[in-house]
Amino acid sequence: MKYPKAHEEFKEFLKDGKHRVTPERFEVLDYALDQKGHFGADELYIEMKKNDSNISRATVYNTIELLANCDLLSKRHFGENKTRYESNFNRKNHDHLICTNCGKIKEFSSTRVEDLVKQISDELGFDNTGYSFNIFGKCTDRSCDKYED
Repeated sequence: MKYPKAHEEFKEFLKDGKHRVTPERFEVLDYALDQKGHFGADELYIEMKKNDSNISRATVYNTIELLANCDLLSKRHFGENKTRYESNFNRKNHDHLICTNCGKIKEFSSTRVEDLVKQISDELGFDNTGYSFNIFGKCTDRSCDKYED
């Protein structure tokens, strides 16, 4: 078992929600947590099939939603009209720079952003349980495949 703590968390979540505990769901969990960066459900499904998994597309989609509800994955929307996911497991909070030319996503962490979120929440009497901060723009280096002078 690659991620025993995540397996235990997910198992408890499934039992509490009266969902079936199946080996296929834990296979999806392992593949999802192995992903580096952001991924879509179809990308995960294709990778699993390339590795000779017998998983169904529906199981991947349903399990990813359960993993997001369990907070082992985060759902992200980066403006391309499709849902992306990333692991929350053993990762610190971070934010994103999204290039509107090439779609590249750079992750960053800033205590200034975290402090601002806390300050705004405190000022407005809001119990912050999390946040998502995305900056959209264009790459300024020539590595962008659609760089504009």
